[in-house]
Amino acid sequence: MIEICESGPFNTVQDLGRPGYRDIGVSASGAMDPFAVRIGNILVGNDENAAVIEVQTFPFSLRFERRTVFAVTGADGHINLDGSELIPWCAYTAGPGQVLLMQQPPRLARSYISVGGGLDIPVVMGSRSTSLRGGFGGNAGRPLAKGDRIAVGEDLQIAMLPVTGLAVVEPAVALREVFPGPLDGAVPIRALPAGEHDLFAGDGEAFWSQTWRISSRSDRTGYRLSGEPITPTASIEMRSHGVVPGVIQVPPGGEPIVQMSDANTAGGYPKVAGVIDCDLWRLGQARIGARLKFVRSTHAEARAIEQAVARYVEDVRHTSQMVKRALKAMA
Repeated sequence: MIEICESGPFNTVQDLGRPGYRDIGVSASGAMDPFAVRIGNILVGNDENAAVIEVQTFPFSLRFERRTVFAVTGADGHINLDGSELIPWCAYTAGPGQVLLMQQPPRLARSYISVGGGLDIPVVMGSRSTSLRGGFGGNAGRPLAKGDRIAVGEDLQIAMLPVTGLAVVEPAVALREVFPGPLDGAVPIRALPAGEHDLFAGDGEAFWSQTWRISSRSDRTGYRLSGEPITPTASIEMRSHGVVPGVIQVPPGGEPIVQMSDANTAGGYPKVAGVIDCDLWRLGQARIGARLKFVRSTHAEARAIEQAVARYVEDVRHTSQMVKRALKAMA
C-alpha cells in the first residue's frame, strides 16, 4: 500500500490505455509519455502495461507502507527519498514509512512512478487508466488527492533481488540520433499530411513553416497551438469522423489542436496533419508555452523510428533480465 501525502490537480493513475472502445465514444486515455511507462515498468520487473502514477502538477509526495521497489521515469530530476536526492530512470528500494518527494522538474512536464507489482487498481474495459472526462478507471475516475491509499500488487522481485541501482540511459540521450534536440528553441515534431491537408494554401506551407506555441488552454485531451492562424482556401462542410491521438485539427479560428491521450473520439474540423506515433511522447513532455516546429515526415521514416525505439526497449529488457539473473545466481 502507498499513501498520497501531497498532490496537485490532474495527477492520475495511468497505464498504456484502453484501445478498442472508440466506436462507443470511449477515449483510450493512458499515459502522455508511454515510453517512460514502458521503461519504468521494465526497471522494476513489471509487465510494460502495469499501472503507474502520472505526475504533472508538483510538488507531489507519497509514503511507502512496505518495502517497495520503485523507479521514477519521464521528467528530469528534483526527486528525493527521505531527503536523499535520487536520479530518474533508475530503480530503488524504499523501506516502510519512507517518503518520496518530487518537485517541479527542470525542463520537462511529466514524471511517472512505477512500483514493483504495479498499482492494484480495478481493470475497467481492459485498462487501469483514469478517464477524467468519463469519471471512471484509475483512482475512482478522479485525480489523486492527499490521504488516498492505493494498493500495490505482489512484487516477486522484492523478496529475492537487490535491484537498487539498475538504471538506463534515458531515451532522449540513447536515441539522440532518432530524436533530435530543439531547433532554435523549438522542439521538432514529425508529422504526416492528413486528410484535408490539400485544402490549405500552398500545400499547407503556413502550417509547416512557422513555429507554434502550446497554449495555456491545453490539457490531456488536446494541445491548442498559438501562432499565425491558418485556414482552408475554401469553406467546406464536413461530417464528424473518427480521430485518434496525434491528429492535428484546425477549427474555424485557424489555430490547430493536437489530439492527445484523452483525445476526442470524433470531430468534424479539417485535419491538416498527424503526428507520428513515436513522437507523441515528446509532445507529452512539452510544457505549456513550449515552442514546436512540425517537420514533414514519411511513412518510411516513421517506420524506421518505430524500429529504433523497439530495439532500445528490447535492449533495456534484455539487459535488465541479464542483471537480475546474475544477481540471483550470486545470492
